[in-house]
Amino acid sequence: MASDKNTVTFIVDQLSTAGAVSAKPMFGEYGLYCDGKMFGMICDGQLFIKPTAGGRTLAPYLEEAPPYRGAKPCLLVDADRWDDGDWLAEFVRITVAELPMPKPKSRKSKPA
Repeated sequence: MASDKNTVTFIVDQLSTAGAVSAKPMFGEYGLYCDGKMFGMICDGQLFIKPTAGGRTLAPYLEEAPPYRGAKPCLLVDADRWDDGDWLAEFVRITVAELPMPKPKSRKSKPA
């Protein structure tokens, strides 16, 4: 089941103080990015954040679950936490600070 665009817009709006946050469509769902780093996903109307030591310390009560079959487990943020934009933005800031920058994509040379 694809996630509702209104849900995605609401979550991105709640994260406006975390940094440059955006959502990109991915296979019918959405990848979440902050300052160039992918930090989570919205799948089936649920918010999943990549697990980090800082994120686990801030929210040790969050369950881990895979966002889709075959995926690595992520921290599942309950919908009742989405309304607390300050907490959610802090959670994302802490998580993003611990994630590595994405590897640059190699340029393919054009055939002559």
